[in-house]
Amino acid sequence: MEILQFDFMQRALLAALLIGLSAPAVGIYLVQRRLALIGDGMGHVALTGVGIGLLTRSGPVWTALVCTVLGAVLIEVMRAKGRTSSDVALAVMFYGGIAGGVVLLAKAPGSTPANLNAYLFGSITSTTPGDLVVFAVLAVVVLAVALGMSRVFFTVGADEEYATAAGLPVLVLNIVLAVMVAVTVVVSMRVVGLLLVSALMIVPVAVAQRVGRSFAGTVATAMVVGVVVSVGGVFTSFYADTPSGATIVLAAIAVFVLTAAGTALRARMRGPHNEAEDHLHTHGPTCGHRAVPHEDHVDYLHDGHRHAPHGAHYDEHFADENETAQGRRSS
Repeated sequence: MEILQFDFMQRALLAALLIGLSAPAVGIYLVQRRLALIGDGMGHVALTGVGIGLLTRSGPVWTALVCTVLGAVLIEVMRAKGRTSSDVALAVMFYGGIAGGVVLLAKAPGSTPANLNAYLFGSITSTTPGDLVVFAVLAVVVLAVALGMSRVFFTVGADEEYATAAGLPVLVLNIVLAVMVAVTVVVSMRVVGLLLVSALMIVPVAVAQRVGRSFAGTVATAMVVGVVVSVGGVFTSFYADTPSGATIVLAAIAVFVLTAAGTALRARMRGPHNEAEDHLHTHGPTCGHRAVPHEDHVDYLHDGHRHAPHGAHYDEHFADENETAQGRRSS
């Protein structure tokens, strides 16, 4: 294929593959916590790190990583305090980050408006072999932590009070998640840009929630969607001569719109369904509740109710009297 004859496009495709896997793996926990826009704020802080790196003629990737990680820890500490002033402090830090980055980039030797655009909106074709190695290492670490600790991250995101009572170090886990977001932002800045990075963490998850039937299934689907739109966006941008970052994000949004329309049509044909009340129990083959086949999926009898995994929640299906009694006895 013509696109694979160029070294810079081979690196671009590998970078897109890495971010397509890692961004949704972290984004699922942000969506669960209703913190979908935190990635945007992290991107603002990262721009200051890029400016420091270019001004001091050191590696902008590493300085951006340091600044973003420090910002992530500070954000999580302020969020944990739960004070009203925290929102104002976060806004000041976010906007100060992007303003500081613009000023530092303007003062950097040899800086041009193209440099700023490359970091704000992505310039995947300028990814160097050294950048690719750094991105690969960071992406592997993010995936290992996000998938290896998925159970505890899910528990904390579902109910922090329950997680605290269960003895989990909630603040530490939240800081670890914030640091993973920071690392993902730095990995993504060459691919989609600091202003668009949040879209690649959130939109594939939004797509997966429409079709996933369990949390694990939603994570897997989101990662598949992330890879498809990232790699597909790079291919499209090459032949259409469009910016790669914006093309990737538009591809993700197009997939979301099509999925939302398809699931809405399917729901209309199948009739309405009710969402079950929130509960801490995660249903599955080993959850201890009776599994009941229902059309093309499986319901679980839980306290007299039929719960069907559906994305990040459970649908409430009707149970007959015998099933109600059996479900209450099993609970």
